[in-house]
Amino acid sequence: MINSEEENKLNAEVISVYPDKVRISVDDLESFKIAGEALKVGSYVRISDNENSVLIAIIENFSIEVTDVGSRKYIIEANPLGVISGDKFTRGGDSIAIPPKKVEPAREDEIKKIYEQSITAEDNFTFSMLSSNHNIKVPVNGNKFFNKHIAIVGSTGSGKSHTLTTILQKAVATKSGDFALNNTHVVIFDIHSEYKSAFPNSNHISISNLALPYWLLNSEELDELFLESGDRNNYNQASVLRNVVTLNKKYHNPKTKKVFFDSPLKFDIDEVINCLINIQNETRNSDEPLEIQFASGPKTFENETEKTQEYFKAIFDFLPTQRSAKDKIGISKGIYADGTLDKFISRIQEKRAQDRLQFLFGDDAKNLDFNECLKRFIGYTEDRQNVTVIDLSGVPFEVLSITVSLISRLLFEYGYFYKKLRSTTGKDKGINNDIPILLVYEEAHKYVPTSDLARYRASKNSIERIAKEGRKYGVSLLLASQRPSEISETIFSQCNNFIAMRLTNPNDQNYVKRLLPDTLGNLINKLPTLRAGEGLLIGESIVLPSIIQMEKCKLPPSSNDIPYWELWKEEWKDLDFDSLKEEWYK
Repeated sequence: MINSEEENKLNAEVISVYPDKVRISVDDLESFKIAGEALKVGSYVRISDNENSVLIAIIENFSIEVTDVGSRKYIIEANPLGVISGDKFTRGGDSIAIPPKKVEPAREDEIKKIYEQSITAEDNFTFSMLSSNHNIKVPVNGNKFFNKHIAIVGSTGSGKSHTLTTILQKAVATKSGDFALNNTHVVIFDIHSEYKSAFPNSNHISISNLALPYWLLNSEELDELFLESGDRNNYNQASVLRNVVTLNKKYHNPKTKKVFFDSPLKFDIDEVINCLINIQNETRNSDEPLEIQFASGPKTFENETEKTQEYFKAIFDFLPTQRSAKDKIGISKGIYADGTLDKFISRIQEKRAQDRLQFLFGDDAKNLDFNECLKRFIGYTEDRQNVTVIDLSGVPFEVLSITVSLISRLLFEYGYFYKKLRSTTGKDKGINNDIPILLVYEEAHKYVPTSDLARYRASKNSIERIAKEGRKYGVSLLLASQRPSEISETIFSQCNNFIAMRLTNPNDQNYVKRLLPDTLGNLINKLPTLRAGEGLLIGESIVLPSIIQMEKCKLPPSSNDIPYWELWKEEWKDLDFDSLKEEWYK
């Protein structure tokens, strides 16, 4: 209770109450500051109630009001967060009533109480402190943080990469017992080759050791790889490819009962090319379509499947079309002799022969075992590692989407089938996946843009499926982007935890504002003025929206800005063009 003597000394009081904020009048702002910490947007104030409780609110803005007699009052608008009653903090602040209440800067011990009591020690995961008071750590619920999708957005230089690194380094270092390696499993899609320095002991996969079997590609990925957008023969080409690949899978996997185009079974791309060329060049008995006119002599097949399997073996020569007087038969061309497959076959042959696509078509990829492929991406290599960094900087742009799509889909399906396995073996016990994975997409707008272009279709479909279904299979996402407005809204809207750092582009600001809760009020308008390493942390994992300062990461990513002015002032540096060319041509 506030006695009459204290009432007369009030320096600040509530003058009006709205559904989502309160207005506070301050007689002397300097005296008000002296009462506690220095105040700024994002600082906390305490509003004393008539009962034994205190309302905590976060400052949204300051203004000055001049009265009729020329005196000045300072007006603070604050967003109510919750009430401390006794030692317990409860979210919600709609119980404020007039008459005026005493207002002070919130005490440090009160703010600590809000955060410390909101999360149990077992669930506590801490990687930041309050921007307004670095003595106050801001924990999140580790389960709710990682089993819900996460988005980290911020303009270049806002500290986005360092934030991501800090979070992952702390996750890897946290253990519930005395053992060398915890059960963290993180896969980073590193498009700019930044994270090897941050995770030097990681399972590092780059273009030099990447092996991604082409036979694992699904229909969309194969179409994107081999079909040309806008080709009027796409439908026929896709139909032939689907049929030939499916038959080749059956040919190489005779003991497998169910074989489909999308089945992750080995097939031979060279045999497929042989078959397509033979289909294109074949000639046949005009009256008996299954009597093929090979140059070595005619051969009659039982059915199309038998013929196709013969075509896998080599590229054959065929008799020219003619009317044979001796045998009295007509020799006609096959149904694809009209040029439908010409460009299609050339495109497949060209892709197959490209040196820079050997990670897809080379012998290492072609002969890689399925188990070994999965182990590489989850970190179950000879030296087991918590973090797998997939350096995509050397992957050709035209197959970047396919590469990301295939790896993402493979890891999603791992979660799906592992859950299914656990349920059939009776090991589920309420946990779908006891080896959950976090997939980290740096510069996510490059994989899952709002664009509908065909070259992004495969990666968008794979990642959108993870965004919508991945959580129940133990596969969650962390999206990091400097251009959130260019990310597929289907994916971005599935995120439940956000760290919004400095954003200067108006389109990005408006996009983020639209997706974040309306209850933040004007706090969201602070995004353009945040310092490096500061961010707005909001989501199901934190007790209340907070403006935080990230802790520094132990080993930073190689994403620091280049000191142009310092380097330009130094003496002219020689450049080894021969070494540069050698690296360029690798």
